[in-house]
Amino acid sequence: MDTSKRSIEKHSDDDPKVASAIDGLPFKFYQYFVVAGLRVDLIQPGRIVCSLKLPARLLNQNNSLHGGASASLVDCIGAAAIKTLGSTTTGVSLDMNLSYFDTAHLGEEIEIDGMVLRMGETIAVANVELRKKNTGKIIAQARLTTYLAISSKL
Repeated sequence: MDTSKRSIEKHSDDDPKVASAIDGLPFKFYQYFVVAGLRVDLIQPGRIVCSLKLPARLLNQNNSLHGGASASLVDCIGAAAIKTLGSTTTGVSLDMNLSYFDTAHLGEEIEIDGMVLRMGETIAVANVELRKKNTGKIIAQARLTTYLAISSKL
């Protein structure tokens, strides 16, 4: 149990310089951290396809794409697909189901394909698939459900 505790706490507030630097990061830094380097390859109503050469910052301890980074890509690309249908907001994610099938490694180019399955007045559902760009092999598949905030008519 101590090993688990140390692996989580090793990046905590032990070093005031590190904590100060982290707290000083710009607003919405996390989203940009994940999507920096992303290129849009295809965009059409209800669908967006992007590619990304996998950077070291998105790797886990096994030097493969981190599961949290995958989930963040699903959230961002799913929301972008929803916006292609004219939604003024992507609202808030209600549910995400993510299944992993393979890994991707440093420098490997991946493709993230987001497609809207349903667009209602208050709820949207998108499917997002991460693939190896050179082989088409599926890395992960996800379904994202979001709540679309209703703008006030006042």
